[in-house]
Amino acid sequence: MSEGMLKEKLLADNEMQFEALLNLIKSVPARKRTLSVDSSDRDKNFRDVIMHVYEWQAMLERWYREGMDDDSPFMPAPGFKWRNLHSLNQQIWEAYQEVTLKQALKKVTLSHERVTALIKRHTEEELMTKKYYKWTKTSSLHTYFAANTLSHYIWALKKCKNIAVKIQRT
Repeated sequence: MSEGMLKEKLLADNEMQFEALLNLIKSVPARKRTLSVDSSDRDKNFRDVIMHVYEWQAMLERWYREGMDDDSPFMPAPGFKWRNLHSLNQQIWEAYQEVTLKQALKKVTLSHERVTALIKRHTEEELMTKKYYKWTKTSSLHTYFAANTLSHYIWALKKCKNIAVKIQRT
């Protein structure tokens, strides 16, 4: 791909998947959108999924801010190692049980906009070059952005489709 193409592709794919996620939720009748489904999965409703995405974007924003200030951010979060993701994700789930779906959608939309602005700030070289920034260690900045936007949007869309199917049956 030519200069700028990977950055533009990430931005376009992010927007497409994020809009698909919001549109899927909006496609469910308003009176059913907040219902929880019977499932062994951690996330039982749209809010759970949306707040998971939001919190990971918030962590990314923290990593970015600290890393760009020449600090070494705690990743994934203070007190957690990458091997403890299950515990971290459970803690995230517990932290947001009182948030409404409306609040969740507002939070994730604002975080999506902030992260999009961060991506736009960087050149293709800054995004794609491994070890360009000390805090990204052996990875590229693109890897961090894609994992906490595009990959999470695809995951969330799949989860929300399953929830929507079960909700529509009720």
